[in-house]
Amino acid sequence: MTAIPDAVRFGFLGAGWIAGRALAPAVHAANGAVLHAVAARDTTRAEQLEPVGRCYDDYAALLLDPDVDVVYINLTNDQHAPWALAALAAGKHVLCEKPLGLGPEEVRGMTDAARSAGRLLVEAFWYRWHPRTRRLEQLLAAGALGPVHEVDAEFSFDGSDDARMTGNYRLDPARGGGALYDVGCYAVSLAHLVLGPSLRVDRVETVVGPTGVDLDTAARVTAPAGLTAGGRASLRCGIAGRDREAVEVAGEAARVRFTTGAAFTNRQAPSALSITTPDRAVRVEEFAPVDPYRLMIEAMAARVRGDEAFLVPPEHSIAVATTLAALRASS
Repeated sequence: MTAIPDAVRFGFLGAGWIAGRALAPAVHAANGAVLHAVAARDTTRAEQLEPVGRCYDDYAALLLDPDVDVVYINLTNDQHAPWALAALAAGKHVLCEKPLGLGPEEVRGMTDAARSAGRLLVEAFWYRWHPRTRRLEQLLAAGALGPVHEVDAEFSFDGSDDARMTGNYRLDPARGGGALYDVGCYAVSLAHLVLGPSLRVDRVETVVGPTGVDLDTAARVTAPAGLTAGGRASLRCGIAGRDREAVEVAGEAARVRFTTGAAFTNRQAPSALSITTPDRAVRVEEFAPVDPYRLMIEAMAARVRGDEAFLVPPEHSIAVATTLAALRASS
């Protein structure tokens, strides 16, 4: 991969809420990155993100911009795979919103295309760059929790009375709507982070809304093999019920729980985790406010330049897509 000595130039496909409220500020604040171009159906919205280069009213035109190094895709779920493949074919690295694709076949096809093109393809699971999540990974890698028996992961929010949900793609099955694709992917990602690449679906309970998408899903999954064989996870996600984010991992040697700060969406606020041992001793580790979006952008830029940095590996995205498909098929 050719190293890029100067700031890595990002181009955005889409200027929606996440792009405007989170990703554009993150790129503007990041070291070694610059927001060069934005493409949106409405160029006024593109201009509001303040790129230093050009605004386009055509996504394909941005892909032809020779000054764009990385394309960030912030479109409806059904558009992730087509535009990621187009960006890779145009020689761009790709940072794509979750879910990376609608099913493991799409994700594998995208991964194969990135490998053939010699370009990065990264799912924007921004919680993975939060220092608290990285600390959990560190504890697991060190064996500090012992064999893991139980995982509790939930990401639910109450969008039932939110006017922004009217006509929203999250309620449209044709555009990849539903709770599992929108927020359930975070809980599934956490389960794979802890229990490994293979999960068996044991039980699924789903509430389907009038538009045909899943509004709330609760599931139990098990790791069938490997070092975590027998470890189980309780997963829940929802877009029209309660507000709850939770991460708890219980092992023989210790239990870890995300306490202060939202489990998945903590941004620019204090956070903490607690570690409880069988003798009921509790140690609390606190983390200063950070912007995981900025950390994600800086890591992406570093890797494009040829430097070492953590990125969510494509194998993780394939595993998440596989389990999401199994959950949807079982609901």
